[in-house]
Amino acid sequence: MVVFRPGVRHRRRLGPVSVPVERQASPVLATATAVIPQQKTRRATKARDVTVTNPALVKRAVKAAALGNAMEWFDFGVYSYIAVTLGKVFFPSGNPTAQLLSTFGAFAAAFLVRPLGGMVFGPLGDRVGRQKVLAVTMIMMAAGTFAIGLIPSYATIGVGAPVLLLAARLVQGFSTGGEYAGASTFIAEYAPDKKRGFFGSWLEFGTLAGYIGGAGLVTLMTALLSSDDLTSWGWRIPFLIAGPMGIIGLYLRMRLEETPAFAAEVEKAEAARPKVPLREMVAGQWKALLLCMGLVLVFNVTDYMLLSYMPSYLTSELKYDETHGLLVVLGVMVLMMVVQPFAGALTDRIGRRPVIAAGCAGFLFLSVPALLLIRDGSLLAVGLGMGALGLLLVCFTAAMPAALPALFPTRVRYGSLSIGFNVSVSLFGGTTPLVVTALIGATGNMMMPAYYMMGAAVIGGFAVWRMAESAGRPLPGSAPSVEGR
Repeated sequence: MVVFRPGVRHRRRLGPVSVPVERQASPVLATATAVIPQQKTRRATKARDVTVTNPALVKRAVKAAALGNAMEWFDFGVYSYIAVTLGKVFFPSGNPTAQLLSTFGAFAAAFLVRPLGGMVFGPLGDRVGRQKVLAVTMIMMAAGTFAIGLIPSYATIGVGAPVLLLAARLVQGFSTGGEYAGASTFIAEYAPDKKRGFFGSWLEFGTLAGYIGGAGLVTLMTALLSSDDLTSWGWRIPFLIAGPMGIIGLYLRMRLEETPAFAAEVEKAEAARPKVPLREMVAGQWKALLLCMGLVLVFNVTDYMLLSYMPSYLTSELKYDETHGLLVVLGVMVLMMVVQPFAGALTDRIGRRPVIAAGCAGFLFLSVPALLLIRDGSLLAVGLGMGALGLLLVCFTAAMPAALPALFPTRVRYGSLSIGFNVSVSLFGGTTPLVVTALIGATGNMMMPAYYMMGAAVIGGFAVWRMAESAGRPLPGSAPSVEGR
């Protein structure tokens, strides 16, 4: 740590102010207090402390956080695209529809426990530290996914098979409740103020990479293996891969030190972090929580609509070829990955609010034209419509990892964000495919996906209007953070 104090001979010049330097050993951050002379008196006034980040550690923190998100969505991609096979393995029945519904029922159960995981891991992260909790969520997530690959089939142990599948999904969902909020908080508190959007955008880069990896692996296996081989043993391979991925992720996370913002809070208290009441995280932050839920609503409704529901929409509603539909979605995600870091850097330059507002406006006015293109059915039209929606979604994936943590002060950031994020995802994001399918069935209107995204865009636009700009500014309750050399 480098502390700037008066009375030391060696001086480093920061702009027009000359400040003294005393070197210490910590490689994580430097805390600087500038001494600014008064014009009419010799008395000195202390400015705010400044955190000087270590670029190498920031990059390592981003990698460790993004890998956990990649693992979550790797499982999501695998489970979604191998659901038919899992139905045959765990829910034997003469009705394929019943098998598929049972499989997705176990999948949906994970969303029900996400808020519970957020209520446990979020407050714990504010009390004992972000790094420790993220290590625990990584272990649980990897263990839950790996365990699915080891579960015997229904033909082997009977009803115990779906029970064990459900238990593994609940472990995954519970750990995921503390993953995204913790990872975004971790990156936000490590990153310098002027590059928080750029570094935060890599969190969703990990999301896209994990989803592409999972869905792509299932597609490859489906092409290479016979139906019998896939049902008997091939389906286990993607889940077993989670074991080595989890070990790598845990290694990266255990090598990191605590974030500068949390370390400063502990130093300020001169003791272990006191327990923050859950009531303070909710009632004390109710305005920020409502803004968080509104932003997460538009973010996740459009996300799940494009990446999860659209392949089914192309196949079941438009009778589009299943393989071509999947390849189009994967192509859109690759496009999003390429644009993602540039969009994150753009949020640092022009602000989070303009970028998120542009996404909301785009979904409000372009959802209907994009869906009409998709319904045309030709590969070019489908690609253009899906590509337009994907680029609009980048406005959210690039900005949200930096914007959401900035809604809350350091003392309750992890806990409040976990609660707001997971409640909104469980109520609105994860239910999007089910609700849209039900609306189409009830009304017969094939444009319901567009109308649903437009409604979400209105709510998101109101949240953007009410939120404060955070680009280039310190996180609430934290010292200004600048990039070191």
